[in-house]
Amino acid sequence: MDSLGTAAKKTIWRDARAITLLTAAMLTTMANATISPALPGLQRLFAEDPHAEILTRLLVPAPSLSVALSAPIAGLAADRFGRRGLLLLGVILFVVAGSAGLFLPDLPTIFASRLVLGLGVGLIMTAQTALIGDYFSGAERSALTGLQISARNFGGLVFITLAGCAALLSPRMPFSIYALAIVLLPLMWRVIVDVSAPSPGQSGGAAAGTERTSWRLFFSGLVLLQALTNLLFFIVPTQLPFFFDAHGHGGGVTGAALGTLMLAGGLFALLYPQVHRTVGHAGVFVLGYAAMALGFALLCVGTDALSFAGAASIGAGYALVSPTFLALVLNVAPARRRGLAGGILTSSVFIGQFCSPLLSTPAISAFRYEGLFGGTALLLATMALASAAFAVVTRLRSGTSPIALS
Repeated sequence: MDSLGTAAKKTIWRDARAITLLTAAMLTTMANATISPALPGLQRLFAEDPHAEILTRLLVPAPSLSVALSAPIAGLAADRFGRRGLLLLGVILFVVAGSAGLFLPDLPTIFASRLVLGLGVGLIMTAQTALIGDYFSGAERSALTGLQISARNFGGLVFITLAGCAALLSPRMPFSIYALAIVLLPLMWRVIVDVSAPSPGQSGGAAAGTERTSWRLFFSGLVLLQALTNLLFFIVPTQLPFFFDAHGHGGGVTGAALGTLMLAGGLFALLYPQVHRTVGHAGVFVLGYAAMALGFALLCVGTDALSFAGAASIGAGYALVSPTFLALVLNVAPARRRGLAGGILTSSVFIGQFCSPLLSTPAISAFRYEGLFGGTALLLATMALASAAFAVVTRLRSGTSPIALS
């Protein structure tokens, strides 16, 4: 089994299409969290705006709203017209809208540019998900789903660390990092091509004999669970900057903490194929949610060292559960519906991200940071226990569920 996974990874690193898709995966992390270290500075820069407190917090998840609304439509377009054009258009929008915060005059217009950025991200993620299903299968697909989470985290580590340094110069400077994505366009133009559309009878990624109603019901459950997972995870990039600011730390510390989260996530995502082969999908959920629960529990303590350890634990847990959602969807969705399935799954990620500060900010006002982090830890621990119970039930049913342990 291990030799199979190693061979798959070696094959992926020799495939220009895989490398291109991995670079595209890094953009999705840049989209939201790159400006996190600059949030307190932006709030002070636009202090005359009566809505500055909530608007600055919404700048990070603002792209999520656009993705949530546009990704399903982008998925339909990808199934009908192909993936390549959507991917290229998405990167162009990413560069233009992402860097617009360098010169826009106020928070409302910056917020609007973040919404346009989200449209670009929706096109990128939807096309990328469908292309992974089109180009790869079996062990290669499993390895690539883990590697793309790793690429997102290592890319996030680099970009958020750069943003933390840039935020020390000016709260606007982190927006310049989005312009770096322009260097990817020539590679994508040369390497990415659309594959022929499968015939209606071709099963593609779906397991043989899977009922349409069965995959849709299972898919709906995954969508809801992924939305909740991202709602909880996104408490970190949206609230941790203000948590550190309240303790007298600047953007550099925030950037380092978020970089720690990304580094831990990148390392653990590399282990996803091995962990999955050992404990199965349900087991990955147990380990991932337990690690996230531990991380939020450590944040409750409030010391600098434990806060960094908590961020690392949250990043590691999230990096394990994230590729599981994508792997399951690509396994059960019919090939002709990969674009739509990828679009809806993408939408669920960003619905959770956008709702996160809307729920967590009032919770901080009512229960302080310690109450928010403690309640989140308790909920994630419950999700880990529920996943463990589901794993036991799945074993008793002899692996008939699509979320088989092996």
